[in-house]
Amino acid sequence: MMLSVFLQAQSLSDIQNLKVDNLSDAQLEQLIKRAEANGLTTNQLVALAREKGMPASEANKLGQRINDLRMSGQTNSTSGKMEGGRNLMDQEIDLFDSLRKSDPYYDLTPTQKKIFGFKLFHNRQLNFSPSLNLPTPLSYIVGSGDQLLIDVYGASQQSYDLTVTPEGRIFVPNVGPVQVGGASIEAATARIKNSLGRIYSGLNGANPNTFLQVRLGNIRSIKVSMVGELTKPGTYTLPSFATVFNALYAAGGPNENGAFRNIQVYRNSKLVAAVDIYEFLSKGDQSANILLQDNDVIIVPPLQARVEITGPVRREGLFEVKPNEALADLFVYTGGFTAQAYKDRVTVRRIENNQRKVLDVAETDFNTFTPKDGDEILVGEALDRFSNRVQVTGSVNRPGEFALGESGLTIKQLIEKAEGLRPEAFTNRATLYRTSDDLTLAAVPLNLKGIIEGTAEDIILKNEDLLFVPSRYDIQEEYYVKISGEVNLPGTYPYASSMTVGDLILRAGGLLESATNSSIEIARRVRDQQGGKIAEITNLTIDPNLQLSAEEANMPLSPFDHVFIRRSPGFEKEQLVTLRGEVRYPGQFAISSSNERISDVVKRAGGLSDFAYPKGASLIRRTIYFEEKSEEEIREERLREIKENLDPEKNRNTNEAEQILFERIEKKLAQIEEEKQKEEQQRLRSQLFKVSVPTDSISIDSALNASRYKEQDLVGIDLEYIIQNPGSEADLILFEGDILQIPKQLQTVRMVGEVLLPTTTRFISGKSLKDYISKAGGFTENARKTKAYVIYANGDAAQTRSFLGLKNYPTIEPGAEIVVPRKPIRERMSAASWIGIASSLATLGILVERLIN
Repeated sequence: MMLSVFLQAQSLSDIQNLKVDNLSDAQLEQLIKRAEANGLTTNQLVALAREKGMPASEANKLGQRINDLRMSGQTNSTSGKMEGGRNLMDQEIDLFDSLRKSDPYYDLTPTQKKIFGFKLFHNRQLNFSPSLNLPTPLSYIVGSGDQLLIDVYGASQQSYDLTVTPEGRIFVPNVGPVQVGGASIEAATARIKNSLGRIYSGLNGANPNTFLQVRLGNIRSIKVSMVGELTKPGTYTLPSFATVFNALYAAGGPNENGAFRNIQVYRNSKLVAAVDIYEFLSKGDQSANILLQDNDVIIVPPLQARVEITGPVRREGLFEVKPNEALADLFVYTGGFTAQAYKDRVTVRRIENNQRKVLDVAETDFNTFTPKDGDEILVGEALDRFSNRVQVTGSVNRPGEFALGESGLTIKQLIEKAEGLRPEAFTNRATLYRTSDDLTLAAVPLNLKGIIEGTAEDIILKNEDLLFVPSRYDIQEEYYVKISGEVNLPGTYPYASSMTVGDLILRAGGLLESATNSSIEIARRVRDQQGGKIAEITNLTIDPNLQLSAEEANMPLSPFDHVFIRRSPGFEKEQLVTLRGEVRYPGQFAISSSNERISDVVKRAGGLSDFAYPKGASLIRRTIYFEEKSEEEIREERLREIKENLDPEKNRNTNEAEQILFERIEKKLAQIEEEKQKEEQQRLRSQLFKVSVPTDSISIDSALNASRYKEQDLVGIDLEYIIQNPGSEADLILFEGDILQIPKQLQTVRMVGEVLLPTTTRFISGKSLKDYISKAGGFTENARKTKAYVIYANGDAAQTRSFLGLKNYPTIEPGAEIVVPRKPIRERMSAASWIGIASSLATLGILVERLIN
């Protein structure tokens, strides 16, 4: 499939010289679409480019640019999918066609592109067609087929529209034939004026009152023969205004072997002009670009000498040289040297006596040295090093490069040039990095403080010296303090000198309502301790209103201190329980004390209603798997509720205090949202490198997990007994989130499981379990009768008990549910299994018999 694409890419010699950095995003996008239309991925496209001759470095750049373009979302990529099931074998698409055609010279070979002047006749953005909207030139030679427009004006007025006959004449009415062929417009005008003077007397004389103007109308066509070293030699039909350049452009210009500096124009077998295209390209000189005439012949001879110039010049390439032309003349066509060029000497590679040799040409010889055919002129680059540079980096006000003057420069003078040291500069020690004579690096330690104060010897700098002034912050660990516990924004904060615990609390958003101002603990790093001590612990009490106290002021924080704000011993957040059903005042109730029981909250709810069924009451309690909201989530939820109630767009108009509160809460919520986004990004990053741990079959079982990890469980209670005996063991202590459900009087019993007709029937006092099973049609064949059990309305359950074959069924109460489980499925043994067992027993019998004997 890929082979057909490889074979289709033609004329890709320019791919070898393609610079990916010069391609626009639009060109790359077009290339991606072509590749995707042919089912190629990015890697396959890069491989194809390398196979077609693109250098490995450029191919890697191409792949990187395509990936960057995909990541930025600028392409409507389909990830390399083939459109409509196309087959590459049926396509004849050159994937790199768009890249080639972005270059106006894409059809030229690398050698042709290097020839100076070659592109002039192959640039599709240039047009050498002669302009016909010009005033009639007086030097224009009139020929057969030209249309002459003659205007007579003044005392007499007349217009003539005449065409030159093949004999070179025009026929003027009332005058006769006038010979104009071969004459210039100026001479033809004089002849016509002389002839018309016979009928217009005002044309002649010292004071004429009639005037004459001759203009060209439709011009004739001429035939010009183009021969020699041309891209497309032949005979061309051109307008009579055509010049030599117009003819050369029509013929595609000189080919690779054609001369650009000696193009010859022959007229009537005589040389009338020799055109040097270089004079036009370098100086704009068109003096030799003459107007052509019918049957002119243009000859492009083979070139005589060509040299190649490479290196830092404005225009590299192949240049044609004339005999006795100096090297300095050649540099005019290159546009001169670039700023990076080494101009004192150039290197010339020359072939002499069937072998190569190298010539050194000094700058003084540029005007006398004559290049020869085949010379390679190499221009070197200036050295990438400085002769008078010193540098200063680090904690100075203006780091950078400075000139090393003839009078020299010292360390102190260099710092003055850099406008002095920064406040955080570490002056006890600085380092001077010096380049030795053998280009190795040497370091010279300096007493910078002593040099500045004049107590230490100043050092004279040398070329390429680099002074590094460190910052105090660069050579020490970044100082911080940390606060944890009951503050609004716990975390790590920058250390400030003389900072106290109160300052840190303010930075952390203040204390929470649950915080205590006493027993604040400060953990401080311990240095140089040999006795195994890890941290020095200090306790502190601050003012509850954060007023600065003497005790706090006398105990400033040190770098790396960790402050712990404890929860107040008497603080308890609000805990709620819910009462549902048949009580006088159902709803949520706050737990008033840590030992409040069911009977207490029922009493607070006004007691049971007249229709309550206390035996069916149940308690729903959270399990250890209940995911309780964190204090931060609860705080965010409360803030959102306050914001919702203060929102001026949804509620009444607010006053100034409410508006300030609304804006403050909105700002806090924005900070919380930003922190949550950071945590989510961190979580996603950690999941990228998380190793999955194999799970057992139990953890995969969703049904088992649902029963094991339930967040709430039903707790069976005897509410009737609890009300009669408050404070007893049955009267449970309530916890946060408990739900007490008290139903109405129940009058039904439900039968489910392995009964013929699972149904619900009314409760009849004194009826046994078997009586209710009979109402459901009896047991099914798969019923496990001995394991039938009853679930009571309060959540308790009772099973069927057996003793000596006698079954003792549970008592049925209103609201109960009778469950009949299914017998376990037993697989019957196949005939092969029975045969296997019989064989084993027979073998065992034979073995026993032999042992006995």
